[in-house]
Amino acid sequence: MIGGSLAAALKASGFTSDIVALVRSESTGKRGIELGLIERYSLDPAEVIPQSDMIMLAVPMLSMRRQLQAIQPYLKPSAIVTDAGSVKGPFITDAREVLSDLSRVVPGHPVAGREKTGVDAADASLYHQRRVLLTPLAETDEAALATVSCLWELTGAQVETLDPERHDRVLAATSHLPHVLAFALVDTLATQQEAEEIFRYAAGGFKDFTRIASSDAIMWRDVCLCNRDAILASMDSLDMHLKQLRQAIADGDADTIEATFVRARKARDEHT
Repeated sequence: MIGGSLAAALKASGFTSDIVALVRSESTGKRGIELGLIERYSLDPAEVIPQSDMIMLAVPMLSMRRQLQAIQPYLKPSAIVTDAGSVKGPFITDAREVLSDLSRVVPGHPVAGREKTGVDAADASLYHQRRVLLTPLAETDEAALATVSCLWELTGAQVETLDPERHDRVLAATSHLPHVLAFALVDTLATQQEAEEIFRYAAGGFKDFTRIASSDAIMWRDVCLCNRDAILASMDSLDMHLKQLRQAIADGDADTIEATFVRARKARDEHT
């Protein structure tokens, strides 16, 4: 969906260069052509990578290294390699070990997505007015960075740069932790005796908060494993605050409960 949406957005912008897909199945490639997202496709990197000026890796995090190894023998010297992964540290490590020279590697992360997956979920408006975070390294070529930035700007995205380590810490709190919570909440409620009634009478707030629990399980499994330390730190911080709030509820401490909710509402209203 991430790669398909990028292709759809570029097509909608009037992008005229060929978009070629390296896919795992004939059905995905054929569907991409039917939807007008790509000019052609292949299951073999040797057929498409040697002619490619830019390669966008839009795969689960634990597949990144394997994909880098698959394309490495066929990359031309001027080719730019970028990605759409949610964790930057492991991708950079893999790229350094597989490609050695990172001057034409531009790590990136479009902070956008939906719970649906696959080429049929491609959405040309997905990145419009959404942030795309690029995390260049000291050795990243300025021209390569500018090219990737321009590509994302064509989709209507707001492009910013961020230190890779800071990216992983911030996204652990703002993206990865909320997904973990949504998965955990739904899984917890699904095991309760009254599960059927709980889901039947769920209000809008529950559905809004847990929508992301319908996201791709493999992708989010990989995110948890690749950004483990930062996610655990965010979970520990939340656990501390939950214990404080639980104690306030147990004590009937109305002032603490209200103060917590007021601070949270103010913070959200100021920053979103």
